Amino acid sequence: LDENDESLKRYKESLGLGGGNDLSDPNDPRVCIIHSLSMESPGREPVVIDLSTPGSLEDLKKKPFTIKEGAKFTMKAQFKVQHEILSGLHYVQTVKRGKIRIPGGKTSEMIGSYAPNTDKNPMYTKTFAEEEAPTGMLARGNYNAVSRFVDDDGKTHLEFEWSFDIAKDW
Repeated sequence: LDENDESLKRYKESLGLGGGNDLSDPNDPRVCIIHSLSMESPGREPVVIDLSTPGSLEDLKKKPFTIKEGAKFTMKAQFKVQHEILSGLHYVQTVKRGKIRIPGGKTSEMIGSYAPNTDKNPMYTKTFAEEEAPTGMLARGNYNAVSRFVDDDGKTHLEFEWSFDIAKDW
C-alpha cells in the first residue's frame, strides 16, 4: 500500500529513508562510525585526522597540532550511519590546560538526526560553527581536550583525547 502513496514516498525520501541501497555492514554492530575530523582555516591547508586508520586516536594525544592565536577555523566531521536511524547526535568537547578546565572550555554542538547511509548518500559531513583561537601571550601553550560523539539516548559513539598548541604562528 505504501508503494502506491507518492506523498508518503517523498516524505520518506526527505528523511533519508527508501532512497538507495543500504550500506550497513552486518558484521559491524556500530550505529555511527566517525571516519574523519578536519580543521579548516583560511590561508592554511586543512588538517585532516583520518580516524579509520589504526592507531589514529592514540596519535591525536601524542602529536598535538598547532593553531595560530586569533585564527578563525571550522571543524568538520565525516561519518556514516548504519542499521537504524541515529537520533540527536551531539559533539561534546571539554578543553583543559594542565588539569584546569578553561573558562568556556566545555562546548556542545548539535549535529542532528540521520538515517542509515545508502549508495546514493554514502557519507554525511557536518561543518561546525566557526571558532576563533584565543590570543595573547597567556593563551599560548598546550591544551588537552576530550571529545565525544553522543546521541539523545546517552550512547557514546566515539570518545577520544587529543592535544593542540596555541602558538604565535602556524
